[in-house]
Amino acid sequence: MIVQACINGARPRDFHPKLPLTAQAMAGDAAACVAAGAAELHIHPRGADGRESLAAVDATVLAVRQACPGTLIGVSTGAWIENDVTRTRAAIAGWRELPDYASVNLSEADAPAVMDLLRRRGVGIEAGLATMQDAERFVALADHGQVLRILIEIDIQDLSAALDEAHGIAAVLKRAEARRPILLHGVDATVWPFVELAHQKRWSTRVGLEDGKTLADGTVAKDNAEIVAAAVAIFRSLPAKARRVETDSCGAL
Repeated sequence: MIVQACINGARPRDFHPKLPLTAQAMAGDAAACVAAGAAELHIHPRGADGRESLAAVDATVLAVRQACPGTLIGVSTGAWIENDVTRTRAAIAGWRELPDYASVNLSEADAPAVMDLLRRRGVGIEAGLATMQDAERFVALADHGQVLRILIEIDIQDLSAALDEAHGIAAVLKRAEARRPILLHGVDATVWPFVELAHQKRWSTRVGLEDGKTLADGTVAKDNAEIVAAAVAIFRSLPAKARRVETDSCGAL
């Protein structure tokens, strides 16, 4: 049960004045997030032009690892980054400074091949499920049990509809007995309700400028570290003698 910091994502430069876009900016920001209580880091490396780039993984992971020794670092493999299956696979195959894990979106056609490549490279996998269809595809994979964790990541902005989708994903996972650790997160309007839900279920969560720039009261956060600190405070409020549940495992919402 952890809070992961997602520090930039695909957000544009003008999304927030403290959005980290260079390797050194990400390293400094990541260190501040770890100091604020983040247990892990999820980053989207950028090239010299500021655009997301899988080719920039080596330099960025190295810089962040030097700033945050011992902290697990993950990256995205989103198909939109290289916008070409061959380039995506070639970039991953060429990584020299391997991240600890990488997220793979099951909505993308090449997801099974990307997952296989990551396994062969010794990189952990976060299986990203945004819909019930993603979940059905995931549990149909023969090696779905060989992932680091499952991300239930909902980008629907209507909270009721978002909860319904999350309910459906969890039901698919439970039916298939896909008992891998779960990290639940929302985007923008659903960030903080989903942090609270993850806290209640004793699942992991993530926060940061990739997912939203406001605090729970709607005010714009000054930086990633402030967002992380707020989420960590929620997670640390769990009563010491709380009933033990299936920590970070699949179950109904």
